[in-house]
Amino acid sequence: MAAGIVASRRLRDLLTRRLTGSNYPGLSISLRLTGSSAQEEASGVALGEAPDHSYESLRVTSAQKHVLHVQLNRPNKRNAMNKVFWREMVECFNKISRDADCRAVVISGAGKMFTAGIDLMDMASDILQPKGDDVARISWYLRDIITRYQETFNVIERPVIAAVHGGCIGGGVDLVTACDIRYCAQDAFFQVKEVDVGLAADVGTLQRLPKVIGNQSLVNELAFTARKMMADEALGSGLVSRVFPDKEVMLDAALALAAEISSKSPVAVQSTKVNLLYSRDHSVAESLNYVASWNMSMLQTQDLVKSVQATTENKELKTVTFSKL
Repeated sequence: MAAGIVASRRLRDLLTRRLTGSNYPGLSISLRLTGSSAQEEASGVALGEAPDHSYESLRVTSAQKHVLHVQLNRPNKRNAMNKVFWREMVECFNKISRDADCRAVVISGAGKMFTAGIDLMDMASDILQPKGDDVARISWYLRDIITRYQETFNVIERPVIAAVHGGCIGGGVDLVTACDIRYCAQDAFFQVKEVDVGLAADVGTLQRLPKVIGNQSLVNELAFTARKMMADEALGSGLVSRVFPDKEVMLDAALALAAEISSKSPVAVQSTKVNLLYSRDHSVAESLNYVASWNMSMLQTQDLVKSVQATTENKELKTVTFSKL
């Protein structure tokens, strides 16, 4: 018991020194951390509003503090991905990556399904009648289009939860495999549809899906046949982490999860995502070296002090005010 008391006092002394160190000259510190209500009032942004986000194909709302909800918003077209969508997704997530108030994102689809995939009618002119005088120039034109569409999902930087209901077809699989966490409703199905329209998926599915589910045989089957993977199989394969009875329950759960993530240190969460992505594509030894180099600076954050203090005082992290990232 005595040893525990001594250790607790040492930790408190360390916290006090860190909080009153040279980075904060003249600052008088009490170890009672300020709650988040003042930060909410200072933001002046009501929930439901998403400043600077106005799009034709997307609807962006502030679902709760630090959480944005991005909806694919062409319900009359089954949220098919047209030219406007590919441009607006990049614009939207570039803005989100610069939004210091946003710490987590939920992506869902408006209407009866998540997405029907690429809007072939809208994009037919680019694909079937590409510009160029000869094979080489046509090829360069098509390559430019493909790489720009790939960038659409590469720009997803904040922790993102995909909430899928109904069909998630073609480009929808490209999108959700680029997300960090996937939930779905019981009526959801996933379909790597590209072979049915005479092409190979080229915006991320063939690269990310094998690493997401870890079963190359199943990936090959889905990609070669374009068959539907229903919700229970998606759960069993690891494509999604949870299945819910319907869209409403699923969205509530996804937003609650986003709120939980957003209550953590943004330095810790973003650092974790960066290192998970690096580790996915590198060896264990390379990844350990990378995280050592990463944390040599990130461990100096005041978020560490505040988080440890909250834990030792049995406080919830949502009562802690973390600086904007």
